[in-house]
Amino acid sequence: MFRINDNFTLLAGNYLFSEVGRKIAAFQASHPEAELIRMGIGDVTRPLCPAAIEALHRAVDDEASSSTFHGYGPEQGYGFLREKIAEIDYRGRGIDVAPDEIFISDGAKSDTGNIGDILSVACRVAVTDPVYPVYVDTNVMAGRAGLPTSDGGWSNIEFLPCTAENGFVPELPKTDPDIIYLCYPNNPTGTALTRDQLKVWVDYCLAHGALLLFDSAYEAYITEDDVPRSIYEIDGARECAIEFRSFSKTAGFTGIRLGYTVVPRCLKGVDSRGERVALNPLWNRRQSTKFNGASYLSQRAAEALYTPEGCRQVAETVGYYMENAAIMRAGLAGAGLQAVGGVNSPYLWIKTPDRMTSWEFFDLLLDKYNIAGTPGSGFGKAGEGYFRLTAFNTLENTRAAMLRLSSHLFTNKK
Repeated sequence: MFRINDNFTLLAGNYLFSEVGRKIAAFQASHPEAELIRMGIGDVTRPLCPAAIEALHRAVDDEASSSTFHGYGPEQGYGFLREKIAEIDYRGRGIDVAPDEIFISDGAKSDTGNIGDILSVACRVAVTDPVYPVYVDTNVMAGRAGLPTSDGGWSNIEFLPCTAENGFVPELPKTDPDIIYLCYPNNPTGTALTRDQLKVWVDYCLAHGALLLFDSAYEAYITEDDVPRSIYEIDGARECAIEFRSFSKTAGFTGIRLGYTVVPRCLKGVDSRGERVALNPLWNRRQSTKFNGASYLSQRAAEALYTPEGCRQVAETVGYYMENAAIMRAGLAGAGLQAVGGVNSPYLWIKTPDRMTSWEFFDLLLDKYNIAGTPGSGFGKAGEGYFRLTAFNTLENTRAAMLRLSSHLFTNKK
């Protein structure tokens, strides 16, 4: 018989959000009359902005004529979009990023999972705890995580706790990892790191020869001046960091799928002989082999986001969700619940009341208040006793959810 990849058998049976979806489906089946408000999985509710819709229509018309038809596109992404990204997202903010360092993809989730293809399975890994599950699970699949440990971790992954005690700011690793994942503004806690705090990590990576995988999918939600929009705002980051970005939460592209990854040409690792090797051509080779390029339609829609109208419309959408976040912060506080986040991100991280576990609080919100969220324990050991809500619902539903919670004053027993 053929052999399977044993690493997959080490994973939990259900991906976190699949398990949440299963429980919600079971609740709806037994309570068809309930008006459920979903504030768990980070999908968006606002439609695509008019500039993107108009660009999509034009792109569809292009496909209807032999003179403008587009089939397979460049695996790295079309030049018209890569150049706009370099110009507006980076050079316009004083950041040195060239178009050929930008790789368009079908989303940041794919790229943060696939980036391990160009890295040795012998690399040691560090992640924050709580953590976006994809970072851990894809390293398990690759065989880089080692074996499960008795405390729910992995033998070759160092977990860096982010708790109320340390202000949700992770301490530097103790095991000298080769790869470090950071997501800021953070999913799931909704917290952010300042310029000085991020410099500590860049300096660490430069000193230890570590690769920083920086997920900035939520950079558009940053409101505070001292929180960088890009890791490349930090001196030295081009020599140690890869940045991942997404149009999903920024412009509502969760359905049409688009993101991009920046791999600086000067970023180098070492091969088994100890010789320095640039990562940019390795990622280019990986994408050219395993990826056929993002849709022409999606890329034309993204290009339109960089027009004056598109920029304004995206800002309006982000503002809409951040208004939801402000309503949630006030509503949660009014209900006696302690929460962080919602200032530089669309996520709020709630301390569960009355010593409840994360899943107990999930059940309470679902059964009593008909509100669906995400148990913090699904994001790691340090997430136990916490709960994530998102601001991606409608304004009306957000207000309704907070009104439901205000009917009961929670307490936090120590």
